[in-house]
Amino acid sequence: MPEEEVGRISDYFKKVGVAAIEMTKGSLSVGDTIHIKGHTSDFTQTVDSMQAEHLSVTTAKAGDSIGIKVKDAVRDSDIVYKVTA
Repeated sequence: MPEEEVGRISDYFKKVGVAAIEMTKGSLSVGDTIHIKGHTSDFTQTVDSMQAEHLSVTTAKAGDSIGIKVKDAVRDSDIVYKVTA
């Protein structure tokens, strides 16, 4: 499954299941499929919604900091890939 790195996890809020992502490359949109991979994390999910500065956004690009709800626990520095196929 082809994928490209788009960011890294910068924080994880366990109580609400939200991951903070620092976008490093490319872009990410609602509806995209992402793959989060790290030391203990390895799962794929669809981006249902995302927020930046406490406001809902539909796209994010390199340099943005966003929050998305994730279906499993993640760790700081896990890599976020966008599935491209």
